[in-house]
Amino acid sequence: MGERKGTNKYYPPDFDPAKHGSLNGYHKTHALRERARKLSQGILIIRFEMPYNIWCDGCKNHIGMGVRYNAEKKKVGNYFTTPIYRFRMKCHLCVNYIEMQTDPAACDYVIVSGASRKEERWDMADNEQILTTEREEKEKLETDAMFKLDHGGKDKEKLNKALPSLLELQDHQAAWKDDFQINSALRRKFRTEKKVMVEKEEKDDAVRTRTNLSIPLLPERAEDKRLAALLSFQTPDSYDDKQRSKRQEITSRSWFNSTPGGTTTTTTTSGGLLHKLGLQGKEAAVAKALGPSRTPLIRRKSDPQEAPSSSSSREVVTTEQDPSAASLGSLVPNYSDSDSDHGH
Repeated sequence: MGERKGTNKYYPPDFDPAKHGSLNGYHKTHALRERARKLSQGILIIRFEMPYNIWCDGCKNHIGMGVRYNAEKKKVGNYFTTPIYRFRMKCHLCVNYIEMQTDPAACDYVIVSGASRKEERWDMADNEQILTTEREEKEKLETDAMFKLDHGGKDKEKLNKALPSLLELQDHQAAWKDDFQINSALRRKFRTEKKVMVEKEEKDDAVRTRTNLSIPLLPERAEDKRLAALLSFQTPDSYDDKQRSKRQEITSRSWFNSTPGGTTTTTTTSGGLLHKLGLQGKEAAVAKALGPSRTPLIRRKSDPQEAPSSSSSREVVTTEQDPSAASLGSLVPNYSDSDSDHGH
């Protein structure tokens, strides 16, 4: 990449290395281009990354650690010989500006204005971390021999307190020293778990296919099985079964309403007609049982010389002087034409 940049530069004919020094001097531009537009004010544009989580004071939104901004970098002081830099950047969610600067004494960044820090810090002593030595204490150790001797005794006491934990950590690390055996055991365990997972997935797929579901299934529990055993489900009847039961109910139901006295009364016209048809059927059965008669039981008498009138046009029913016919005639009701018409 550097070679390509070096070989592909165009040097004009009037370029003088002694006079211009470089192509940037010839074109009177800075090597950083737009990033150095405020260099006369001591400001350089850099790419700044947020060191920790903050809350913007302008829009009250959260800005996470690692979010990058184009910030103006400026030197504002020194901590001994270490320079202190201040960074000014604009929030990407609003028009608020955030200013932060370095803190070499605490090896941290400090918010100057425009934001507030999300407190996620802890005490190193409470977290059992190694505390950094303060500058005053460091100078005293270098100059005062008695303080150094006393400090060495305190260090030995700390070592004795931490020795059991250190030995436990060493034993734990020694158990993981053989990488090949650890890798083999891990792969063997993974293969066993994978078989179980595959079998479970196949069972779940079969259940989802049978029940037409597309949701993940939870593992079975003894309590779920017990509750499912207590439930009973009944399959609803099909359409054909319902129609068959309705037909059976209709055929088994009586067509006549029964009265308290034991006799039946017709309530509809169709019921009266069926009653008459039943009586006629009984008459036919009685006639068949008595056998063939010598003369017809019913005949029509008419006088051709008599003038037609309402009385002569009517049918006259007579019976023979036969005891069986007389008894049968008592059973046969007399129906007139008007009655037959009303019956139909």
